[in-house]
Amino acid sequence: MSSRTAPSSCDTFVVLPGKTKGNHVVFGKNSDRPAGEVQEINYIAAQDHSEGSKVQCTYISIDQVPHTYGVILSKPAWMWGAEMGSNECGVCIGNEAVWTKLNDDETDKKEKLLGMDLVRLGLERSSTADEAVDVITSLLETHGQGGPCSDTDTELLYHNSFLIADPNGAWILETAGNHWAAEHVTDGCRNISNALSIGTKIDKMSDGMKEKAQSEGWWDGTSDFNFAEVYGDSAVSDFRKERGEKLLTSLSEDCEFDLTHMFEVLRDKNSGICRGTDCKNPTASSMVSVLVKPDVGRPSCHWFTGTPDPSCSVFKPFIFTDNVKISPFIQSPIFPDDEDPAKMTPRFSSVVDRSHLLYRRHQAALANGWTNADTLKELESKCVEETEAYLQNFDPSRISEVDDLFKDVVESELKFYK
Repeated sequence: MSSRTAPSSCDTFVVLPGKTKGNHVVFGKNSDRPAGEVQEINYIAAQDHSEGSKVQCTYISIDQVPHTYGVILSKPAWMWGAEMGSNECGVCIGNEAVWTKLNDDETDKKEKLLGMDLVRLGLERSSTADEAVDVITSLLETHGQGGPCSDTDTELLYHNSFLIADPNGAWILETAGNHWAAEHVTDGCRNISNALSIGTKIDKMSDGMKEKAQSEGWWDGTSDFNFAEVYGDSAVSDFRKERGEKLLTSLSEDCEFDLTHMFEVLRDKNSGICRGTDCKNPTASSMVSVLVKPDVGRPSCHWFTGTPDPSCSVFKPFIFTDNVKISPFIQSPIFPDDEDPAKMTPRFSSVVDRSHLLYRRHQAALANGWTNADTLKELESKCVEETEAYLQNFDPSRISEVDDLFKDVVESELKFYK
C-alpha cells in the first residue's frame, strides 16, 4: 500500500432532471492538476478505423475499434488521455484521483492505462452512459491502470473514479486496482471528489470483488458490503465532496438549477473546489455541459475554460456540428517525440513548454493584476445570453451558424489580453 499523502485534486458534479431548469442534465468538473501543467481543448472528429489497427494511448498501445465518435476534450497537453469531455452523442465523463487499499507504489508505477486514457476511450467508444461504464470496466480489466499521472512528478500515482452522464441520467464508477463498483444515479444531484463514495447501493461490480475483500480480511462476508468502507483509504478526507454536495443541494432546491449555477459551484473558493494558481494543485481547466435529450429539438452545449482558475477565466461554448472548428490558440504545440511512443521519456522534463497562446496571455494578465476582469465577465455573460437564445429558438437548418462558435469566443477573449 502507498505511504504517500494523497493531494487534493478535482471535483465532478451532476444535477439531474427534476432539479434543473428545462429538465436537462447539467454536468460540471474542475480539473485540478500539478502547478504549471497546461491543459488544452481538443476536438477529434468521428473516424472509421481499419481492422486490426491499434491506438497509442499515453503509455501503451491497445486494439482500436471500428468506429470512434467525435469528441471535445479538456486534456493535459503532455498525455493522450483527457481529464474531462463530451462526445457527439451527449455522453460526458470526468475522472477523479482516488486512493484505496489496493494502491501500491511499485504496482502503480507500471505503465498501463491512465484514468485519463479511460475517459477518452469511454467517450470515443460509447453512445450512452450505460455503454461507457461497460467500455471503461472492460478496458480496466483487460489492461489495468497505472503509470505516472504527471510529467513533472513521476511519483504521482493513483486509482480513478468517474462520473459518467448522458441526457437520461448518470453513473458513478469507482475503481480499486482492477476491481470496480458502479452506482446508477437517476435523480437529484451527485458529486465525487478524491475518496470512494459508493456505499451499499452497488448496481454493477467486478467479478471477485467481495471475495478479494473477504480474503484480505477487510469484510466479514456477512455484514452489508459497503464499497467505500471496505476498499477506501480511511486516511483520505472527503471534505470537499461534503461541501460540494451542500452547494448543489442549496442551488437546486428550487428545481431551476442551470448552466450559470454550475459556473457558480466551480468558482466557489470557500469550499476549496476552486483553487487559484498560487496553490500546489490549482484548477487547470473547467467544464460545464447542458445535456439535452434528442427529442427536445435542440443540441447539447459544452462550455470550457482551457485556462487556470475558473473564478478568473471565461467559459466558452462548443456545439457539435458537421463542420465545427476549434481555435489553434487553445491547443498546445506538438513536439516530434509526442508522435513516437519509443521516445516518450523526454515528456518528463520541465524544459518542455506546452503552453498555448490563450494560456500564455491569460497567465500574463493574472501576473499583471487582471485589469480586464469585468470586461471578460461581460463577454461571458453576453455569450451565455446569445447562445441560450440561439438554443431556445433552434432551427436545425441553421446549425452551420455555430461551426465557429467556440473558435470565435476564444479569439474574442484573446483580444482583451493584448
